[in-house]
Amino acid sequence: MSEEFFTRRLDNGMVLLAQRMGHVSSAAMTLLVPAGAAHDAAGADGAASVAAEWCFRGAGDRDTRQLNDALDALGCQRGETVRSEHVRFSSAQLGRNLHDVLALYADVLRRPRLSDATFEPCRNAVMQDLASLEDEPARKCNLLLREQFYPWPLGRCPYGHADALKALTPEAVREHVARGFSPSGAILAVAGNVDWDGLCAAAEAAFGDFAADAPPPVQPEPARRGVRHIAKDSAQQHIALAHASVPLSDERYYAARTAQTVLSGGMGSRLFAEVREKRGLVYHVSCRYNTLKDQAGLFTYAGTRPEVAQETFDVTVGELRRLREGITPDELARAKTQLKSSLVMQGESTGARARMLATDWYHLGRLRGLAEISDAIDAVTADDVLAYLDDYPAEDFTVLVIGPQDIETGATSA
Repeated sequence: MSEEFFTRRLDNGMVLLAQRMGHVSSAAMTLLVPAGAAHDAAGADGAASVAAEWCFRGAGDRDTRQLNDALDALGCQRGETVRSEHVRFSSAQLGRNLHDVLALYADVLRRPRLSDATFEPCRNAVMQDLASLEDEPARKCNLLLREQFYPWPLGRCPYGHADALKALTPEAVREHVARGFSPSGAILAVAGNVDWDGLCAAAEAAFGDFAADAPPPVQPEPARRGVRHIAKDSAQQHIALAHASVPLSDERYYAARTAQTVLSGGMGSRLFAEVREKRGLVYHVSCRYNTLKDQAGLFTYAGTRPEVAQETFDVTVGELRRLREGITPDELARAKTQLKSSLVMQGESTGARARMLATDWYHLGRLRGLAEISDAIDAVTADDVLAYLDDYPAEDFTVLVIGPQDIETGATSA
């Protein structure tokens, strides 16, 4: 199946991307605005998440109810996600409704009401999201590990922290919106049943005269790294560790993803087979790849019992390091198949394709087709994976542990 891509940069700096998928009747969009958690001002942690909620509490001529009714009437399946650099707005709907949806999102971005009366419910919603992490220690573990691993504030928890949220003011969030809701650095990506000329006209009508200064760049501080133990009286022990990898823009990216999939790509993977199946140490173990613009890491998580926490840590680290000894042809073939299967499933979803378009442009400044990615995966050899592992060995771990049992982490250095 041929892939049709389109790109255009509006005069105000907003980038418009599209992929036509003629076999579907829907169209999905992803809109990135440079107002993510890393842009929260000092002492205003959580501002980006509150802003993502607040800008839908009335925009343009519509109050909260009228705005929600208008989006519902157009069949929008929408969501908002706060990332490091961006707030990501997403919506999927029938292709014929896309232009009307863009007009509504122009109000959300350009003319949010941000009234004092609707601020408190938005802040409370984010505080509940933060509080819910206490019931999801595995998720909390991974969010806090990002804060340790990445240069500050690139890994900042999007929900902020309780004291900062309590002190957050409407004025601080309005300032965050004014700084970051800008066309400069914004990316609008659409995939599905789209007419490019019509989309360009609709985007120009909605955003063409949108003018705002580019947000100031984030000035990162050195990563905190190290080892942290959060004592928690629990029957479970949560162990998370991260080590450096290559970002998406690096030529070794596909080798890195292949290595990660050998470690954690299903029930035949190294970590599942050795840590869970063979030794029964964990109820869950996984390794995932995560990338920012210029930083990336492999993040490994193990959920276990306190009495075997030390053994779990040692065996997990051992498996991460053992990968450098070599991978079998079967492991390589299985990893490639799993990566490509995931790719195909993403390619069938307009929402996933819109997100990928925006991601590619942000990280690479260009768009990758599914065929290009598939060929790049096919081209990875065992030697490529081992060369990558030589350059990025499983060493110098950043470690976060939540649970009652302290563990010895001397194994973090080779």
